[in-house]
Formats: sequence, C-alpha cells, structure tokens
Amino acid sequence: MTFPCDTAAFRVTSLMMPAPPLRTLIVDDEPVAREVLRDELAAFSGVEIVGEAANGNDALRDIARLQPDLVFLDLQMPQMGGFDVIRSLPSGAPPVIIIVTAYDQYAIRAFEAGALDYLLKPVSRERLEKALERARALRARPRDTAESLARLSEVPEPPPTVRGRKVVGRSGQEYFLLDLDDVLAFQAEREIVWIITARQRYMATQTLRAIDERLRGSVFHRVHRSALINVNHVRKMTPLSSQRWLLTLSNAQEFIVSKRLARNVRQMLQW
Repeated sequence: MTFPCDTAAFRVTSLMMPAPPLRTLIVDDEPVAREVLRDELAAFSGVEIVGEAANGNDALRDIARLQPDLVFLDLQMPQMGGFDVIRSLPSGAPPVIIIVTAYDQYAIRAFEAGALDYLLKPVSRERLEKALERARALRARPRDTAESLARLSEVPEPPPTVRGRKVVGRSGQEYFLLDLDDVLAFQAEREIVWIITARQRYMATQTLRAIDERLRGSVFHRVHRSALINVNHVRKMTPLSSQRWLLTLSNAQEFIVSKRLARNVRQMLQW
C-alpha cells in the first residue's frame, strides 16, 4: 500500500528543523584566553565545545580524533604555531578555521592570504557572533574551506618578535592584557611567576618554562633559572666577579646573572 506524499510540506518541515550544533575546538597556549573564549561561546546557542588544546601538536591530535566543525586557532604558540597547524592538517574535510590573535598584523596577513575569518584579542561579543554566523554558512561548503586553507598554508611563519604581542597578567581578581614591549622581566618565586612592568607586577598564568619556550628567539632571555629579562630594558651591567654580573633594568630593579649564563648574556648584549 502506498501513501500520498506532500513534498511541499516535507520541504517546509525540513527547513524548520534546527541545524546541528557547531562542534568547536579551542586552541590557545594561554589558559586564561581559552577560559575567556569558552565563557563567551557559552552565551550562544548552537555551539558545542568538544575540546581544548594548549599547543599545536595537541590541536592536530584533537582535530583528527574529534572531527570538529570549527576551530578557534591562536597563531602565536611555542614550537608549533598556528600556520604550522594549518599546514599539517590531514586531507579530507577540514574544519572551518577562525584565526585568533592579539597581533593585528598577523591577522591581516592571514586574512589576505585566505583565512576564513579572524578575531583580535580581546574578542568582542558582536565580532564573535558574526564569526559564528560565517562559520555556520561555511560548514556546508567544504570545498571553499579546503581552498582557503590551502592558500593560508602557503603563508610563511612570521619571524620571532614580541612587538604587538600580548601576555595575560592577573592582579587580584582581574585579568589584564599586557603589551610584551612593556614587560621588563618575568620572575619566578616558587610556584608564582611575576610579570614585571615599570609601574607594577602581575601574576602570570603560565610557568616560567612555558613562557621561555613561547618567547624563544625574541628579546627575552634567561639570565637565571628564575628570571627572564627584556634586553631592551637593560640600563646597566655591572661585573660582580669574573663570572658574575649584575643587570639593572629601566625601573632600577636588579638581577644577578648566574655563572652558567654569564657568557651568553655578555654576547646577547654585545658587550
């Protein structure tokens, strides 16, 4: 027995069915940045956060394992940056990639090369809403997504620099986005890492080792196992002995250079 089928009614019913949620992965080496974005996304319906990754290797693993529809990808990460992640994506149906960065020149460079969308930190709610709308539209166009990522994968990794980059610092219950150019040093005191600026100090959200890896090749250099200093803020270098030095920063704070690193520091400052 056959039954009549109302094709028009079927089409209307199909159109009224809600779209499946955007299965979303957040990739950022800053724990606070991941938390802030996660909280912002919680305000939008139709978004399901399936995972978080703190580095490029974990991001590639989670993309292969979780098959997300959407990935919020930070560009500046130690060891494997965002462009490296894009170049290493497996073949097949790629996720929609939204670039997240605190450095507008990286974002512009990525967008001109074919990035589907980008967000500048701190991310505004209105801008995030537009990015999600764009991601929903692109989810149904995997060919466009793949072509865009292919163009983006050809962008060379930016040279090491801190200009325009940010670091998250905590003061009390508030979090601040600090320009790395304004940071004089990072100093560890047991489990706490302090971010030292000319006016005050903030608690870092990462270990000194993670910060060192992230800033390797920049103007920040290790002078002691518990300290990283910005060489652009060194104002005086005083010998304490044949193998020990005292560095004075622009805020008059002093750091003793360890014997093991004394030679490297002299070469670094070209003294």
